[in-house]
Amino acid sequence: MKLYVGNLAYSTTEDTLHAEFGVFGKVDDVAIITDRQTGRPRGFAFVTMADDGEGSTAIEKLNGVDIDGRSIVVNEAKPKTDRGGRGGGGGGGGRRW
Repeated sequence: MKLYVGNLAYSTTEDTLHAEFGVFGKVDDVAIITDRQTGRPRGFAFVTMADDGEGSTAIEKLNGVDIDGRSIVVNEAKPKTDRGGRGGGGGGGGRRW
């Protein structure tokens, strides 16, 4: 089960999240999302739990809990939707005199 973890302090590490969620079961993956340009954390992460039941328990027990001075938000991650790609731009056309 993939979980969304929001309202993270910028100082929160993947190790911290692994330890917090690991109390409730096996953690397969932790990914703190960073800004592409600056490399700084964006304040949210995804935690993948091996078992759906353990993931549900983690949501129940950790949603609203204080980690590194911030009350985190935990819920089931929504499937990624296709945003239609980037770019697309083009257009313009016509002659430029």
